[in-house]
Amino acid sequence: MLNRIRRRRRTRTDDLQRMHEQFWPELFDRVPEDVLRIQAERQAAAQPAAVVDDFLPPELRVPSHDQVAGRMMPWSQPIVLDGDVVACDECGAYRDWVIISTNDQVWLRCRAGHQQHERRLTTAWFNRNSGPADATHATFEDCLRHLGH
Repeated sequence: MLNRIRRRRRTRTDDLQRMHEQFWPELFDRVPEDVLRIQAERQAAAQPAAVVDDFLPPELRVPSHDQVAGRMMPWSQPIVLDGDVVACDECGAYRDWVIISTNDQVWLRCRAGHQQHERRLTTAWFNRNSGPADATHATFEDCLRHLGH
């Protein structure tokens, strides 16, 4: 009994395979009439697109990362890391910092001009806490002047 069922299934599968092989080449190159009509309508209605300069004007372009030596932001409140308030190693100042991110390092600069590398801060931290750049400057001193230091 089971052998007959298996033979019947095999015969049906073979018949379906044969029908597929017979009709597939015919169906492969066929395109529905609606598709041809819609394509013809689109080609007839298509107008050439106007050529527009899609680049921003130079004064609105943001420099790429390889064109910028680093980024800075002011930080007026104290910086607390691991429960400790970060203070300047030389003068003891603990607020009114300029935070500098350059070469995957974060540096702190106090109002007196002392700089120290802060290993507990990362570039990812800087990116999360900094706002959008409001200006670019040619020199480090120009940027400090812009930030009020």
